[in-house]
Amino acid sequence: MEHPDCNGWAGKFDVLGSFPVGSLSFSTILAMILGMSPEPRPTRIIAVANQKGGVGKTTTTINLGSSMAEEGHRILIIDLDPQANATTGIGVNSRDLEHSIYHVILEQATASAVRRSTDIPNLDFLPSSQALVGAEIELVAAFSREHRLKRALAEIVDDYDIVLIDCPPALGLLTVNALVVASEVLVPIQCEYYALEGLGQLVENVDRVKAHLNPDLEVSTIALVMYDARTKLSEQVAGEVRAFFGSKVCRQVIPRSVGLSEASSYGQPINVYDPRSRGAVAYRELAREILHGPVPFGENTSMDDEMNGLESGPEEVWT
Repeated sequence: MEHPDCNGWAGKFDVLGSFPVGSLSFSTILAMILGMSPEPRPTRIIAVANQKGGVGKTTTTINLGSSMAEEGHRILIIDLDPQANATTGIGVNSRDLEHSIYHVILEQATASAVRRSTDIPNLDFLPSSQALVGAEIELVAAFSREHRLKRALAEIVDDYDIVLIDCPPALGLLTVNALVVASEVLVPIQCEYYALEGLGQLVENVDRVKAHLNPDLEVSTIALVMYDARTKLSEQVAGEVRAFFGSKVCRQVIPRSVGLSEASSYGQPINVYDPRSRGAVAYRELAREILHGPVPFGENTSMDDEMNGLESGPEEVWT
């Protein structure tokens, strides 16, 4: 005999069919089944920072953001670097912009007016321009200068699950603004000689901001990039970083990949430019690890199958 409520419950379970259930928490799934609205989670604001240039900050910001959006999360990327590499990497010519994050920081335009959508579902961004170079000087005498970005984002932050901020390499007022609004710092480290140079200073500066401006700030994530499994140097650097930072170092590494540089030159994230490339696979897995935690060893066979046997490409320049 069929239970009278069976059809009703089946209908509630059917709503999960169109969702990537693996990316949903137990409480969210239960709330959906019971017809309840799940508790809204606070937006994660992550500053992608390293005081060295050319270590993959921009590449990591763009491709993590796009991979997270692919998972169904609402993502905002903020290009806070005057070089505007993240802006061009998403396919926008910064010279064509009437307004950018520069105008937002100086309170000449609102964040909601400047933000742009992309061709990637769930992914928006706040573009940069070369005008941002002057913002450091213009902010020197400004009132509450370290909190400009935090105030500007207040009107739109609840529209997103995660905000990723691509910081400039120097610890000036722009980076301080990012650290004041963020709750997490993600540090990309290239697996090369001198990779750890300046890292201690970055941690000290984060601690200073935490002590005086933002008590919630933490270095939450270390991402190993430009990893070349063919060299002992990559293994050595990865070992030293893991020994120093412990569980903060992501298990997933980002390999050297020509496709990552090519994708940026075409103004596309790697998961759009070449979805099955080794770079796309790696950033997809890194995004999942940051979102949900690391997959236990031995359970990530699909990714292992895709990565095994692929050769590293020639040298390339990352931003």
